[in-house]
Amino acid sequence: MKTKNICELARTIRSKNAGYFAVTMEIIFDDREVYNKVKESGAITKEAIAKAYRVPVEKVENFHFFDPGMGIKANFLSDTASGGPGETDVYGCQQYAPLFSLEIPWEE
Repeated sequence: MKTKNICELARTIRSKNAGYFAVTMEIIFDDREVYNKVKESGAITKEAIAKAYRVPVEKVENFHFFDPGMGIKANFLSDTASGGPGETDVYGCQQYAPLFSLEIPWEE
């Protein structure tokens, strides 16, 4: 089966700080049909996100599809506190790039 990269399908892929020890990842769509197809593909899961970030699946929390907003959201726990020693991205806004590796099974 052919695939499409998530970057071809999503309108917005972003990350942001979700508290002192968590970062939120969001994938947002602007087309209901595309969103539903991605959701139904089963390609985006808690496990797929953990694999993309090379973290244990236990670190991925609050994974869910938000149908009214056509979005996918997941939080993961950080090893350092936001703004604390060793923190490299206090706002968490530069943590979305690993999501670019997600491939979705796709038939036209």
